[in-house]
Amino acid sequence: MAKTDRMKIGVLCHPTYGGSGVVASELALSLAERGHEVHLFSHRAPPRLARASGRVELHVAQGVPYPLFHATPHDLAITSAVLDLHESLGLDILHAHYALPHAVSALLARSAAKGRPSQRAPRVVTTLHGTDITLVGNDQSYAPLVRYTLTASDAVTAVSADLVQRTAENFGPEAMAGRIAVVPNFVDLAEFHPGVATAQTGSPPTVVHVSNFRAVKRVPWLVEAFALACGPGSPGEATDWRLLLVGDGPDQARSRRAAKNCGVDERVTFLGTRDALPGLLAPADVYALSSSEESFGLSALESMACGTPVLACNVGGVSEVVEDGVSGWLVDVDDPQAFADGLSRALRDRDRSRAMGASARERAESLFARDRIVDQYENIYHL
Repeated sequence: MAKTDRMKIGVLCHPTYGGSGVVASELALSLAERGHEVHLFSHRAPPRLARASGRVELHVAQGVPYPLFHATPHDLAITSAVLDLHESLGLDILHAHYALPHAVSALLARSAAKGRPSQRAPRVVTTLHGTDITLVGNDQSYAPLVRYTLTASDAVTAVSADLVQRTAENFGPEAMAGRIAVVPNFVDLAEFHPGVATAQTGSPPTVVHVSNFRAVKRVPWLVEAFALACGPGSPGEATDWRLLLVGDGPDQARSRRAAKNCGVDERVTFLGTRDALPGLLAPADVYALSSSEESFGLSALESMACGTPVLACNVGGVSEVVEDGVSGWLVDVDDPQAFADGLSRALRDRDRSRAMGASARERAESLFARDRIVDQYENIYHL
């Protein structure tokens, strides 16, 4: 297949605001812009795809509720939907985002397609996003199946070099050596840019955070660190510093309680889930990434593209995104005082924060531009 050929590509992903769902949706839209025929399979419409106008065909496969099942088997429904489309269309590529269940679904569809000599079976590309290896895949009840997806896929990519290393540690360097290509996440620089919104004159210094409020994101921990920065005797005690929290999830109630217990509930705003992220990221003085585990940090990259520097815990692949002291600051994951000091530094010296934000934008442009990364995926499809 020549690189200029139009391909028929199936993308399988979770319908989430998290990194894997966002990247899969943005990749599908980008491939469609390049003239490929793209079909996205999920059990709900991914938010980034739902609000886009690109020519990607969405296949929602939810499965049929049945008393025998404890939960509706979305993964089997997706496999069946992929097979049905392949029989009528002839897909060239199945790109599974997240090892479970999507790589398994794609491999099962490929195996079934091989039994039909009238059509060539699609190639399976699996992209690892992080917790499919470090959390889910590390559970012994799933590890054998994850190992199978890694060895059976035609190509495997990971969003950071750190994730490649973690995969080798968990599943054996012999099996993984040379098989996994690092293809980082990307950002649409036309959508996420500094000019999309600016801080109004006299607006208070602001920290912003976006997440799904899962435990790994440590939003209550972030609230407590912010309270340390604003507490008695701190530089922020006599200021109007603000913390803006975007998103929703299991830890939101705990985060609200933390704000009240720490006496900063009037400084912390919970916006809930929002789609207009660039307009929230660009005016902020600093983006806070407080995760205890992060294989890449897509929200940090989107903030950098908006010209907002990042303060993050130095875990996983974050240091591959944020250059410490240039496009942001990295601190130890178990040191809330260091995180509080970083927030204080960013909010007290807004001119320095803006300068670092400009460097952050340059880093996003040079390393993580959408077209640059989509080129890498296209090259893998054509191997």
